[in-house]
This record gives sequence, C-alpha cells and structure tokens, in this order.
Amino acid sequence: MKTRNLIILMLLALTIYNCSYDSESDLIAVTDDDEQNDNPDNGPDNGVNYTNDIKPIMQSSCVGCHASPPVNGAPFSLVNFDQVSQRSGGILNAMSRQNGAAGIMPPSGRLPQATIDLVQQWIDNGKPEN
Repeated sequence: MKTRNLIILMLLALTIYNCSYDSESDLIAVTDDDEQNDNPDNGPDNGVNYTNDIKPIMQSSCVGCHASPPVNGAPFSLVNFDQVSQRSGGILNAMSRQNGAAGIMPPSGRLPQATIDLVQQWIDNGKPEN
C-alpha cells in the first residue's frame, strides 16, 4: 500500500512539475513571415511601426487601464501614437520587469518576450507611426 501511494505521489509531483514549466518560445508561433523578418538581409528596418504592430499591443494589453481617461489607478493614457511614443521608454521598462516585480505591466503578468522585443525594435527604428 505504501509503495502504491509513493508511486501515485511521484506521478502527481511529476505531472505538476511538467505542467508548471513554460517556455515563452513554446507560446509564440513562428511563421514564415517571422523568419523572413529575422533575416538580416531584409535591412535594418523590418517595417515595425505603431499602426500595424504597436497599437494592437497597446489596445490588447494596456488600454484596459490606460484609457482616456485612465482607470484603475493608471496615471496616464496610452490611446494614441503621441502618448505611446512619449512614454515608450517607460512602457518598455514596465513590460520588461519579471513576474512578481513591483510595477510590472500589464498587471496580469509579463508579456511574451517576442512582444517586448517588437516594442524595443520599434523604439530602435525611431518609433515610426506608419
């Protein structure tokens, strides 16, 4: 009986361990377009811009609190290009914090590294709007 309980306990522990492991690379689907964008032959500007790439991130992850007017204690709005562009460094800093860190944004948890990298690339490319 003890052996059976030990085996069941070990299987349960192994299952919980395997379910708790996550890798951000497992969460992000890589398409042929993504692989082409990672190719250095495509030039320094891979076409990352506010309208097509950053605005959807802001809409899905930030505007819930950083609306106009801000809600849930958010100190500022992030609903248009000018607002996001002015605060881009702070936004990137807040997105990059580790889970459990003070001031992590969004409050639901750290965004995937690919999303953070896209925002960094937008900033590095001069924050183009279109």
